[in-house]
Amino acid sequence: MVFTRHGVRHGARTALPLLLGLTPFALVVGVIAAGKGLSLVETLVMSGLVFAGSSQLLALELWTDPAPILAATLAAAAANIRMAPMGAALAPWLNRLSGWKLWGSLGLMVDHSFALSVTEMRAGGRDAGFLLGIGLVMYAAWLVAVAAGHLLGGAVRLPPGHPFLFAGAATFVALLAAMWRGPRADLLPWGLTALLALLLHRIGLPAPLPLLAAALAGAALAAWLELRHAPAAPAP
Repeated sequence: MVFTRHGVRHGARTALPLLLGLTPFALVVGVIAAGKGLSLVETLVMSGLVFAGSSQLLALELWTDPAPILAATLAAAAANIRMAPMGAALAPWLNRLSGWKLWGSLGLMVDHSFALSVTEMRAGGRDAGFLLGIGLVMYAAWLVAVAAGHLLGGAVRLPPGHPFLFAGAATFVALLAAMWRGPRADLLPWGLTALLALLLHRIGLPAPLPLLAAALAGAALAAWLELRHAPAAPAP
């Protein structure tokens, strides 16, 4: 395993086509942040520290005055917990890194850079700089597009309840649609998650507890179903 400038440049070039999908997502985050009353500096600080579109949208959906810091933090943590197994999957690259190379690569890792890096690693790639290169390009583009979205939202002055502010929820629906594996695998866990979240919300449980409880219940059911339908191990 190596970590070279060539690998970083290779990752950066590979990331360029991804900006076509990243930019609209970041624009939505900026517009919604402006609609929630966040300043440009506050929006950029949030985007720079979190750098996770789904978590930012989730936090903005919960945003009120005064800001629900604990609720937004818990919601973001629940959305980002998937990063833990991603890091484990890239252990052949990451285990030999240290210092800024390790923490920079992990801090800038998102779903897209993880997927491309796993593909590169499985194809025999040995340069861990590839992961950092993708992250650097996507991070810079994310901040620029979020700022542009915020300025756009500030110029337009969208009123509360404007249909464009539904973009956050619509983005989550689009992400879910791409993850759907069919009714046999996903109908029961997804149905349980949705129904439990709605029920806990209706009975007055404060956010983000309905989300956390429903997500854990749905994940537990999905894991049980996977184990139930997994082929039995051959007898020794």
